[in-house]
Amino acid sequence: MTTTSYAIALGSNRPGKHGAPRDEIRAALVELSGVYAVSPILTTAPVGPSIRAFANAAALVESPLDPPRMLARLKAIERDFGRRPGQRWGARVIDLDIILWSGGQWRSPGLIVPHVAYTARDFVLHPLAAIAADWRDPRDGRRVRHMRHGVDRRRPRP
Repeated sequence: MTTTSYAIALGSNRPGKHGAPRDEIRAALVELSGVYAVSPILTTAPVGPSIRAFANAAALVESPLDPPRMLARLKAIERDFGRRPGQRWGARVIDLDIILWSGGQWRSPGLIVPHVAYTARDFVLHPLAAIAADWRDPRDGRRVRHMRHGVDRRRPRP
């Protein structure tokens, strides 16, 4: 059986059946099979209309699942935790996203890997760099550590 590695982003900004957002992330990590590295859980500012701070982390997972089956597994965990479809970037008990995988790029209806927006998101890149700083984006070869420095250097234009 062939296995591949996935970089999974985890986020929560609403208490759920497991407790506070950090507890929701810890519980989600237990539900993921094959976890071999976990970043610290960071508190980050909300994006979009949500007013609650997020707890964010990243995990590296080894799995025999292909990307669509891994996505289905992540969505099943989200449903189990009480996540319901709703407002984009609104409050959520848990959010699980495939960011990268060791197989390179994947494109199918409903799934694009690497995640289309991760390179501009400090709340993804900071946790990911803590456990996978040398992973490369298969589109341009940049390392996660370099992308993280890029989001840190951005300054708003006057």
